[in-house]
Amino acid sequence: MEHKIDFIQSEALPVLDNLLRKEANEGSYDFAYVDADKLNYWNYHERLMKLVKVGGIIVYDNTLWGGSVAADPATVGHRGGAVTQSTIQFNKSIAADPRVDISLAPLGDGITVCRRIY
Repeated sequence: MEHKIDFIQSEALPVLDNLLRKEANEGSYDFAYVDADKLNYWNYHERLMKLVKVGGIIVYDNTLWGGSVAADPATVGHRGGAVTQSTIQFNKSIAADPRVDISLAPLGDGITVCRRIY
């Protein structure tokens, strides 16, 4: 299976932009896993929607962010701030995105599994 896996560890946005420069890459990926800077999750999502084929899966890590996305802002402590707000906004946006079916699994800090439907 090694020949089918393209493991890239790098800053995500430049890599995704590079992949999108080649038209052959659009809709050619089966799976993407995102565990990157939370402030750019929506930017990753938009790019991955072009790269992942219909029926493909995108998994986003840390979408519950230690429960802080549902907690009273006065009680979140170190998990508050810009990352929490960005994660809340991402969760709202992904839930409203008609291009994907989603499932949020409360494992660890939460993972959101998206299946591209068109």
